[in-house]
Amino acid sequence: MIAEEPEATYLTRTSLDDLAKRIVDSVFYVHKTMGPGLLESIYEQCLMKEFELRGIKARNQVMIPLVYRGYELTRELKVDILVENEIILELKSAEVMNPVFDAQIISYLKLADKRLGFLINFNVPLIKNGIKRFVNKY
Repeated sequence: MIAEEPEATYLTRTSLDDLAKRIVDSVFYVHKTMGPGLLESIYEQCLMKEFELRGIKARNQVMIPLVYRGYELTRELKVDILVENEIILELKSAEVMNPVFDAQIISYLKLADKRLGFLINFNVPLIKNGIKRFVNKY
């Protein structure tokens, strides 16, 4: 079975940048409130609640179809959070960030055909040091 084309992206670049700023503000607030050292799943739930409070549409543990050479396979990718069906968030709570985490978010962006993603490590004293932005066909 050949997979359907991915959904078209509807946000303009300016709107995407504005949404990205709102996401980063939310991440800062969650980190300030909860601090480092908790499980990734705790930060995920807190961030989902923060998005809800701010009126940002987000879904967590979103399954993305795995397409290989135009064929949809039986396995799926699972992204931690998909914001406004546009921006992928990959959350971590790690002492050391492994380079494979960068590769993971880059692959998710390509395979899901999304333009923007963030790799966020909450296990840092200053959250600004735990946020990395990634782009795909931006």
